[in-house]
Amino acid sequence: MERAIEIVERALIKYGPPVYVRHEIVHNKRVVEDLRAKGAVFVEELDEIPTGGVTIFSAHGVSESVENEASRRELPVIDATCPLVSKVHREGQRYAERGFQTILIGHEGHPEVEGTRGRIPGGVILVSSVDDVDLIVVGDPSRVSYVTQTTLSVDDTRDIIEALKRRFPAIVGPDVRDICYATQNRQRAVRELTSGVDVLIVVGARNSSNSNRLREIGGDIGVPSYLINDASELSAEWLTNAKVVGVTAGASAPEKLVQEVIDRLRAFGASHVAEHAGVEESVRFRLPDEVANVNV
Repeated sequence: MERAIEIVERALIKYGPPVYVRHEIVHNKRVVEDLRAKGAVFVEELDEIPTGGVTIFSAHGVSESVENEASRRELPVIDATCPLVSKVHREGQRYAERGFQTILIGHEGHPEVEGTRGRIPGGVILVSSVDDVDLIVVGDPSRVSYVTQTTLSVDDTRDIIEALKRRFPAIVGPDVRDICYATQNRQRAVRELTSGVDVLIVVGARNSSNSNRLREIGGDIGVPSYLINDASELSAEWLTNAKVVGVTAGASAPEKLVQEVIDRLRAFGASHVAEHAGVEESVRFRLPDEVANVNV
């Protein structure tokens, strides 16, 4: 997600405002507001972009029809699609080329799901829960494949995959490693963190799948857990009788927002802050050629 934000910032430097971004670049209100203040214009459809407007596709990816429309209009496009999402597109396309019916594990209406649906020839069957698996109808049960939305819960995805394998023993597909590494790392860290805290605060957007899952994990373990956009939403009432407060963040929440929450906790009386040792994320994907050499 940081990569997508950096792409927009570099485009603003190179081309000057406005630059047009299809959908929110990431699911984080604060990030979107900051970029909007710098000159980014967020649109839902390409027809909102004037002729010649620099166009950025969000980290969630877009369908082939959207890409083709941008090409037809000769819009200068910078593709900020997360490389992990692009990998899912390629996997689905390879299955389709081999004549497989592809099942997409994901959430209806999510931008990543809409983009993936529009990238796989022949269409996909969307499933969001284990119960959905029983409703699937395919022409040839021996030629079924699956791909996954990258920001889903590792546990929920695994359960659906197991249900698919029971229903279609010959099904083929990737394993949970295709779920965003940042999502997996945060979920693992929250499970470790909640064992020693009285309250869990998750910094992230309410329309962010991975942020919501972090809050759910805390609740499932029995720890009162709250999802907030930023420090302004933190309530002192949640901290009553709490001796230890855990703070984590969704994959698209910048470090600045986390620090602001910690500062507010200090204002509420927190006397000691310790960082929980987690997995160090050293993966860095290359930037698009259009902005790779921009000095920031």
